[in-house]
Amino acid sequence: MQKIGILGGGQLGRMLLQEAANYPVETFVMENDEQCPAAHLCDHFTKGDIKNFDDVYQFGKNLDAITIEIENVNTDALEKLEAEGVKVYPKPSVLKTIKNKILQKQYYQQHQIPTSDFIVTQNLYELEAAADFLPAVHKIGEGGYDGKGVQLLPDTGSIAKGFDAPSVLEKMVDVKKEIAIMVAIANDGSAAIYPPVEMVFDSRLNLLDFQLCPAELDEKVLWKAEAIALSVVKNFKSAGIFAVELFVDMNNDVLVNETAPRVHNSGHHTIEAHYSSQFDMLWRVMLNYPLGNTDAVLPSVMVNIIGAEGFSGKVQYEGLEEVLKIENAFVHLYGKKETKPGRKMGHATVMSKEKADLLLQAGKIKRSLIVKS
Repeated sequence: MQKIGILGGGQLGRMLLQEAANYPVETFVMENDEQCPAAHLCDHFTKGDIKNFDDVYQFGKNLDAITIEIENVNTDALEKLEAEGVKVYPKPSVLKTIKNKILQKQYYQQHQIPTSDFIVTQNLYELEAAADFLPAVHKIGEGGYDGKGVQLLPDTGSIAKGFDAPSVLEKMVDVKKEIAIMVAIANDGSAAIYPPVEMVFDSRLNLLDFQLCPAELDEKVLWKAEAIALSVVKNFKSAGIFAVELFVDMNNDVLVNETAPRVHNSGHHTIEAHYSSQFDMLWRVMLNYPLGNTDAVLPSVMVNIIGAEGFSGKVQYEGLEEVLKIENAFVHLYGKKETKPGRKMGHATVMSKEKADLLLQAGKIKRSLIVKS
């Protein structure tokens, strides 16, 4: 039986472990919180810091393979493990590129992958010098997640909100649609691609609000998006699963926004709505089984369940029963003991043949299910 480790014990690790129960695999998790969502579902839990070289190396050295649920891990330790024969999904070289927003943008440029124009700024002084590049989006090079580390700079009056650290300044795109495509790459280089989802954002929190699958796209735009997503992932030369987030602009051009080298929020609907979920797919890749079927069982909507404003502390869910009355609704609570405003606490997926019905139910879930303390 293969021994496979996961660095990080949040909701992504939890959902990976829920899927692992179907396979002959011994699971290991490392996280610094013994009460994390994934802690009680793995075979072996190690308390440790995923950013610390020694912790990561000691955790991984007796494993067959290791994967991540967040980019912010110690890649030097992963490189040493890889050199010693531990399989790392995705490769540490990919993580190094992706976890730094500057290197990520340069990677797209290097491989002629369409992306918005950008300038690298080392500090606020260089940002001020680039004032004529606005309106733009400022993204901190390392350490940002879930909308943190991103500032919209519409005009020179907003420059003070930028980052006084190595960052990338990206030209603002006139976006018609934001879409995401999940792509799996097997050890032999073969690929499986999921239908694109359309993402609708909460502009206040800069977080995903809900998403629809499949995204409504013109056939030519769909082909373009799929070809671009595949080229992003193929150039990494690494097995694993990847979420490629893309913009469709007003001219129907497709530009890469960002890539995540792991299972991702934009693939949660696949648990019920697709034959092989993103989590099932990653186990297939790591255990060297055939890639799964990415087709949709039915169209779906996925709604993030997030901590309500003004509530921090021990979590309470209000309106759960209402949501569970919805036909073809599936609720996933992540087992987080504490809620705080804007924190991802779970998600709900609804399946239906009718898009209007999906939008109606998404609205109902948002109104009914309140996360309080």
